Amino acid sequence: MGRPVSISGLGAYVPEKVVTNDDLAAVLDTSDQWIKERTGIAERRMVDQGECSSDLGIVAGREALVDARIDPQCIELVITATISPDRIMPATASRVALECGCRNAGAYDLSAGCSGFIYALAMAAGAVAGGLHEHVLVVGAEALSRITDQQDRATAVLFGDGAGAVVVSPSDGVGGRILGFDLGNDGSGEELLTVPAGGSRLPASCSTVEKRQHFIKMNGKGVFKFATRVVAESAGRVLERCGFDVDDVDLFVLHQANLRIIDSAAVKLGIPGRKVYTNVQRYGNTSCASIPLCLRDARAEGRLKPGDRVLLVGFGAGLTWGACLMEWGGPRAVSNGRE
Repeated sequence: MGRPVSISGLGAYVPEKVVTNDDLAAVLDTSDQWIKERTGIAERRMVDQGECSSDLGIVAGREALVDARIDPQCIELVITATISPDRIMPATASRVALECGCRNAGAYDLSAGCSGFIYALAMAAGAVAGGLHEHVLVVGAEALSRITDQQDRATAVLFGDGAGAVVVSPSDGVGGRILGFDLGNDGSGEELLTVPAGGSRLPASCSTVEKRQHFIKMNGKGVFKFATRVVAESAGRVLERCGFDVDDVDLFVLHQANLRIIDSAAVKLGIPGRKVYTNVQRYGNTSCASIPLCLRDARAEGRLKPGDRVLLVGFGAGLTWGACLMEWGGPRAVSNGRE
């Protein structure tokens, strides 16, 4: 990968509004028991009126910069992974960069479904490892409630809003290191998980609005079958490339799609439950935000410690998947410029 790189800062944010299963049961043909048995989710967060993905990403990005103890003007690139951008253009990352004070940074959005955070992390790591950039801010931000059909029981119970962010920098020896990636795509499954309308293939019209085609449409059985297979395959490839096996990993952080997928994937990998971190119970599926949200919470709870070997795996629309193996670092020295 070139020079060693690591995550130097970490941040996350979720909206204050909590939507419980009982709240959904009041307006949908469902129940708290039905939702928990099928997804493991008890509650999720939802943005207020007027709040959007960039608002969440800005808070998470600022927290990551403070955690990294770096001047925002030393950030040279901001990548925002999202499937719920503020608008088609300009990029959500442009506003995130501005409001985070990253005035010397390029900025762009990355769309790879719920794998987006892993993809963005890979782009950032490659840029820093190759010397193109010194510090990159990666943000995963989602206001999924804006593109979720609240009349569709299959999806309304799953998705939540939130954001997570990391700063990627050259490794300083104590800040851990990113060891490797595995990325993949299978476009033949594009219809399994999609927002059909709003793009150039099916532009917005009265008809698309009436047919509710601007909301997430999902083939749950197809996604489950894909996810449980691809997690094990992608994890196995990145471990093999880096010279490790499953037993060498201290913590597994999978995209928090739902608890049944996570548990099934863990069984296929042969991972003991004590090594698998989950917070889908309280946040739901936050797409590109789910993995950094897990990292933030795991660190706060003492589940993620300096020196731990961590495996991240994402999967989502496309169909896409991605895995990253890293060694988690401790506190870094203060950085105010190029190292």
